[in-house]
Amino acid sequence: MSAGERRTQDLSDVLGQERVEETLLWLCSIPSPIGEEEAICDSVQARLSKLPSGAARRYGNSIVVPLTRARGPKIALVGHLDTVRTENGPARIEGDRCFGSGSSDMKSGLAVMIVLAESLVLADLPCQLTLVFYAREEGPYKENELGAVLQQDPDLAGVDLAVCMEPSDNKLHLGCTGSVHAQVTFEGRTAHSARPWEGANAVTAAAGFLQEVGALPPKEVEIDGLTYRTVTTVTQAKDGGRGRNVVPDKFIVNVNHRFAPTGSLEEAMAFLRGLVRERAQVEFTDLSPAAMPSATHPLVQHLVKCGVQTIEPKQAWTDVARFSALGVPAVNFGPGENVQAHQKNESTSIALVRQGYSLMRRWLTTVPGSPT
Repeated sequence: MSAGERRTQDLSDVLGQERVEETLLWLCSIPSPIGEEEAICDSVQARLSKLPSGAARRYGNSIVVPLTRARGPKIALVGHLDTVRTENGPARIEGDRCFGSGSSDMKSGLAVMIVLAESLVLADLPCQLTLVFYAREEGPYKENELGAVLQQDPDLAGVDLAVCMEPSDNKLHLGCTGSVHAQVTFEGRTAHSARPWEGANAVTAAAGFLQEVGALPPKEVEIDGLTYRTVTTVTQAKDGGRGRNVVPDKFIVNVNHRFAPTGSLEEAMAFLRGLVRERAQVEFTDLSPAAMPSATHPLVQHLVKCGVQTIEPKQAWTDVARFSALGVPAVNFGPGENVQAHQKNESTSIALVRQGYSLMRRWLTTVPGSPT
């Protein structure tokens, strides 16, 4: 690369950093709580339709945007359009921070994807690049539209690497833990609380089970030098709602079991059944598989060389698992702040978003096969 070409590239990078800030604010100004993604999907599709690449393929309120198809490895950048329902003021920028629902999780990642598409010289890219924007990530596994997109779109199962732009503070989060939610129902018999011996208290019947769950230590598993933890937690509890002077005949708890990538959904369900035993009824309400890390993949290693400072295990579930189930390597990398995800008055650092844009730009323009 000549000195003139390098100066041109540096200027383009600076202009892209400025545009990614504007784009993040634009995205945050479009409300998109889960189930209400149509407006933001329409807006993103309309904006990207101005690019010279092929038209977007739409599935519900999700779109797949093929940008280049000439040469090199096939890469997909993936981001969800929806946010959780939290209390947030109007979208705004104050100092280094952009405030707004989804600013961290994950409209910062979406902003990087959009500006990359608009600022890169797509004809010169040494890779085949596709963008995926999808709906309903913040809900149950089965309702997530990425599942339907992967089933229907002709190209995605053949990509060489998918990058889920989840908030990770520009750290590389590899793999993900699986997640099982189970509704555990303890049953008893009602009675007047003045004569509790005439009934059977479903709440106190659960005491032993709750103590056992609370005493379970995290189980650590090391994969490729990364430590994942299998944990089990009671996250919700409610009684039958009969009244404050009635011995409850029903007590329901939600148990969330997170398991390391070496485990399976079948093993996780068997573990929970064994934990409950005959004390209660178990109904599995949400099943999400785990994903192994792809630390040795050449494209992942090149991403690290482009400036990633930290590599960590993903101690949570993300949609890398959906790609992994198809045999497609996938990683988590995004500029949003992990600690801000799902927070009231959510915000993220603009400096991080700019940094994430520059790093992804450097990676995409220099993947193996590039003349530079």
